[in-house]
Amino acid sequence: MVLQTSSPSWLGAALALLSLFSLLVPANALYFYVDGRQTKCFFEDLPKDTLVAGRFSAEVINPNTNTYTTDHNLRIQITVDETFDNDHRVVNKRENHAGRFTFSAADAGQHRICFTAETDLTTSGWMSSGQGAVRFTLDMAIGETSKIETEDKDKMKDIVQRVRDLNSRLHDIRREQVYQREREAEFRDQSETTNSRVVRWALIQVAVLSAACAWQLSHLRSFFIKQKLT
Repeated sequence: MVLQTSSPSWLGAALALLSLFSLLVPANALYFYVDGRQTKCFFEDLPKDTLVAGRFSAEVINPNTNTYTTDHNLRIQITVDETFDNDHRVVNKRENHAGRFTFSAADAGQHRICFTAETDLTTSGWMSSGQGAVRFTLDMAIGETSKIETEDKDKMKDIVQRVRDLNSRLHDIRREQVYQREREAEFRDQSETTNSRVVRWALIQVAVLSAACAWQLSHLRSFFIKQKLT
């Protein structure tokens, strides 16, 4: 839908018919022009919990060539206010010359969506360049989550793949932990078996030495007794 200042009657009727058909679809694409720091606002009557997603881009007129070009110094201020709730502001963000925004209607009612262009005067003279210094392209999807999901399909795939990679790493870490626990249990069993064998052999050695000492003492005693009698 392109905003026009004037048109013939038949063209106006055609535009009205196109506008009527545009109400049947949730996505609205339009162009509009602003001068200087002029703010352009749109009003949307939204049901509660309605998701709104939008993409925008802005171009600055070049007074030398009278064409619209991209200005990377251009900044766009986006605000969304609930007019039914004393203009309660639900969105207030500053983006580059192109970007996107999303919000959900917390309550049913009319919302005011506004765009304000800002730039550095030392690098661009568009604010004094005259009528229609900035051209906006706006595409909004209202209550159409499938379109938003389609646009973000690549991002969702990337996130899903990252989650899968993290899960695989977690499984690898768990397997490594189980393996280390098994090795630790095996080493502990071997250590306990070795310790028990050492203790058993030590007791056997003590018993043998005790028996040898007792036999030697008994032999010496009988020897001394015999030597004394003779």
